[in-house]
Amino acid sequence: MSFATANAVSSAPPLDGLSPELREALKPRWSGFLKRAGVAVIIAVMLGVSYYPAEVDRWTFLITDADNMAVFIGDFLSPDFSDLDLFIQKMVETVQIALWGSVLSIAAGIPCALLSSNNIAPVWIVQPMRRLMDAARAINELVFAILFVAAVGLGPFAGVMALFIHNLGVISKLFSEAVEAIDPRPVEGIRATGASRLQQVIYGVIPQVLPLWSSFSLYRFETLVRSATVLGIVGAGGIGFTFYESFRAFQYDRAAAVIIVVVAVVSIIDIVSSQLRKRLI
Repeated sequence: MSFATANAVSSAPPLDGLSPELREALKPRWSGFLKRAGVAVIIAVMLGVSYYPAEVDRWTFLITDADNMAVFIGDFLSPDFSDLDLFIQKMVETVQIALWGSVLSIAAGIPCALLSSNNIAPVWIVQPMRRLMDAARAINELVFAILFVAAVGLGPFAGVMALFIHNLGVISKLFSEAVEAIDPRPVEGIRATGASRLQQVIYGVIPQVLPLWSSFSLYRFETLVRSATVLGIVGAGGIGFTFYESFRAFQYDRAAAVIIVVVAVVSIIDIVSSQLRKRLI
């Protein structure tokens, strides 16, 4: 043993002199390690079981089909902006679809969120409302778009309704969780003055959750803009149909230009909304 190591050992406090609390804290936590190891094993087994059903073994095609990949990359590196005016027009339409879907879902989501909160509504209202919102959230907006295209025809309105229904389930979930996390003391103080249930919500609940609600709304608007870009594939308006037609016609350079426009607009919206969220929270 070296001189430095001997000094370090001799200067270390003996374990016998430690308090029972510190000695307990220094003990290895085997139970926590075994739990984490068990979770890792379960995840590994699930990945192994789903390897072939998910056709992950086809990753070799990325290498063996190098000629096709070269065509993709070559065309995407030379985007065709000859129809830029059309792309911008369709992208603006996509943002408008997302805006209307967001506003409608927020307007309907506020009462739905309050009725889904355990500290606001009775359980016989909360549970059915939550299950209804679960159903709206569980079905993808693309599926809703297909349904509304069949119901109201091709066009942006089908996209608006698809985003509205799906986002209603998401917004109500986020809003209700914010309501259930409020400080109950302001509400109790307002109740002590003889205020009605509606007044308690307006003056005791809404002021506490409004910053979070605003932040959630901006975040969901960003998400809906991204979601709205693919709704056009099924005829629900927006730039998705333009991209789909370009890709189906093997016009990869034109499809690349569409992707660049989408990324640019979504990035601008993300930057602006991020600044707004910082000011609200």
